[in-house]
Parts: sequence; structure tokens; C-alpha cells
Amino acid sequence: MYVIWNGNNPVVILSKPKIIENTIVNGMKDGSLIRSEQLRKAWNDITSPILLGEIGTEWQWRRKAWNPEFSSSSLSKYVEMISLACEQVIETLKEAAPPKEVEVDPLFVELTMRVISCLVLGIPADRNSTSHEGPPLEVLKLYEAMSILGYRFLRQATGEKIWMKYLPTKNSRDYWAARRCLEEFLTPRVDLALRLGEQNKTDLLQVSPLFQESMLVKIAAKEPKYNRETLIAESVELLIAGTDTTAHTLSFAVGELSLNKRVFQQARDIVDSSWQSFGCINTESLKELAYIRAIIKETLRLYSVASGSTSLETQRDTVIEGQVIPRGTRISWSMLAAGRDPEIYANPEEFLPERWLDKSKETSSLPMIDFGSGPHRCLGEHLSMLEATMMLALLLHYFDWDLVNGRSSLEQLQQNLLIYPSDKMPVRFRLRNSLTSNLEPMSKG
Repeated sequence: MYVIWNGNNPVVILSKPKIIENTIVNGMKDGSLIRSEQLRKAWNDITSPILLGEIGTEWQWRRKAWNPEFSSSSLSKYVEMISLACEQVIETLKEAAPPKEVEVDPLFVELTMRVISCLVLGIPADRNSTSHEGPPLEVLKLYEAMSILGYRFLRQATGEKIWMKYLPTKNSRDYWAARRCLEEFLTPRVDLALRLGEQNKTDLLQVSPLFQESMLVKIAAKEPKYNRETLIAESVELLIAGTDTTAHTLSFAVGELSLNKRVFQQARDIVDSSWQSFGCINTESLKELAYIRAIIKETLRLYSVASGSTSLETQRDTVIEGQVIPRGTRISWSMLAAGRDPEIYANPEEFLPERWLDKSKETSSLPMIDFGSGPHRCLGEHLSMLEATMMLALLLHYFDWDLVNGRSSLEQLQQNLLIYPSDKMPVRFRLRNSLTSNLEPMSKG
């Protein structure tokens, strides 16, 4: 536990996994810790109030509305759609290999944005399909707009005043242009979702089944507290949260697999065995891929992309590990440090997915805090694990690969709202020797 200073304000940083987990769970349960007011204001001023920016009853009804949509049982029906999105990545890599270098981080960004856009907004994951309910999904354009809003959040979270967005500066112009871009993309779909919640639907017969089954339509129908403004804001939040996090994690996983041939081969053997049994990656074969999920957990331990991106605030004098923390103090945590704690993780610098499968007493309860803890645990945890597992399994089945820049891709990191590889993780892919360019079409899940 150590202290940094933001101006005149102390911020206590926790770096032990058990302390982080217990502090978050217990503090939010007994009310001694809440999201800091400064961060809440920063989140809520991205567009308007969102789930991440609320506490108390305002948080509860929002969380209650979205929880069922992101449960593992609800997401199971989207396996085929996620498989399609992953297969598009495979086809892109087939066209590039060999010997062309591919920056995988932007490729994974497109994957995750297409998946979250399909789930939330009912936009087809197939890049060759169109959606009649609103403007097309222009990945690069929307991603830049989302990044601008993310940078503005960071500036506010570290002290920039909200009113500064009205000044005639480049940052302000960029912010309003990015916000306008996202609102123009989302508004037709949000308005249509609200209309679908009304009784008279005779003029909506041309709405696609995919859109009618989208999370946006379901939330608009069952939660009357949501309106156009708040649904647009919540959609922006989900697009931002559901894109970079999983994309960067996949990039780091690809990098570590390239440098750890033993893990790579063991993972491939498991994928090949599953493929022989099921002929594809589907709901049933996913049950056989515990080792792939362990690779993702191990990646998150070493490269917790959201490390340090949030904090809480003490509502009263609070004791943490024998230290009295005064009321009004910010509490944050470094998951990058926690993931390398030698008291919890043996050989912490080594990439050992097996640690997550060991059933011994010493390791069966390893803390997995990258998705948060308690009732505020990440809403998209199941989706992220599902996407990453399917994508890694398909890559292992079809390709061998090497990092263009070697280990530096995993060491030269940058951070904005999240941590990411500064070189975008360039990789050289090669089709496996056992495969040819005339592979049979991949089976649908």
C-alpha cells in the first residue's frame, strides 16, 4: 500500500490481490467505499448519466436491467454469431499469410466492435451485410470517436473542469465532433427501439429480426426509466467497454503464445482434439477448452488492461491492513502489481496457464480480480471470455505465428484509458503445414 498525490489530494494505491478483493467487496457492501465523485462526474459527462457513473438506487436499476442480457445463459445463443465474427478474422489472416505482417490489435478491435454492436444494437456481425435500422458500422470512424471520448474522461478524471468543453480549443472541437458522430450513429436505432416498445407496431414490419432481438430493444421495452438520452449514453458506454478490453487482451495472449512454445503446443493439441470430436468450435466444443480459458486468465494476470482505470472513495474513516484511511480519501489499485505478487502467484513472471487449473488447496482459490469483485463485477466478463476463447482456438487451429518485434511488443506498452501494445502487436502468420489454401469451409457453431 502506498500513496500518490493528485494535486493536494492523496490517492491510496493497493497492490496485493487479497487486500484489493477484500477491500472492494467489503467496502462496497457496508457502504464505506463508493465510486469517487470526481470519477462519477467524469463518466456521466461523456454524454449523459451511465451505469459506471451511478451509485445507490440509480446504479441498481440500471444494473438490474442489463445483468440478464450479459449472463452466460443469455450469451450462449450468440455463439454462432461470435464464431462468424472470429471466422472473418481468420479469412483476413489467410489473405495476408504469408509473408505479410499483420498488426493484430486493430484486427481484434474490429472483431470486438462488431460483436458488441451486434449484441447491443442488432447490427450484423458479417461485414458484408447491411443494417436498415441506422447508419452502417464504420469501425475506424467510430473507434476514433470513442477514443476521443475516452481521452476526455481521463482529462476530467485527473482534474480538468467540465466547463472547459465549451472553450474554443482543439480538444473541445474534437470532443463535440466525436460525440456528434456517435449520436448520429445511435439515435435512429435508439428511437426505433423506443417505438418498438409501444403498442402500435404496424409501421415497423420491416425491422430485422436481429434488431428486434437486440439488447437495446429488450432494455427499452422492459425499463421505462430509460429514454433517448440515457439509452444513447448507455450504448456509448457499452461500445467503449466492450471493444478495447477484449481486443488488447487477445493481442497480449497472441504475443505470449508466440514466445512460449510449450504452452502454444499444449493449447494446440487440446484445440485439435476438440476439433476432431466436434468438427468446429461450437457450444459443445467450448466445454473442452478450459486450457484456452486459462491462457486468457494468465494473460489478464500479467497484462491487466484496465489496471488503475477506476477508484473508490472512503465515506468514513476506514481501516485497511491496520492503517486508518481518512474519510474522503481516494482508493485505487494496481492489478499489474497484484498480478505479479510472489506471495500469491508462484513464479509470477512466468506464463503458466496451468496455475488456473491446479486443484490443489494452495492454488484452487487464486484471486481473479481483473473483472472486479462483488456486485460491481464486470458486466461483460462472460462475453469477453467467450470471444477470446473462440478467437484463440481458431487461430491455434489454422496458424503458426511469430512476433515481428519479439518480446518488445509485450514490454513497450502505452496507457490511455487502458493498457495496450504501443506497436499494435505486428505478427507474421503462416498457415499450418497440415492445412492448405483450399480448406473446407468452416462449419457453423
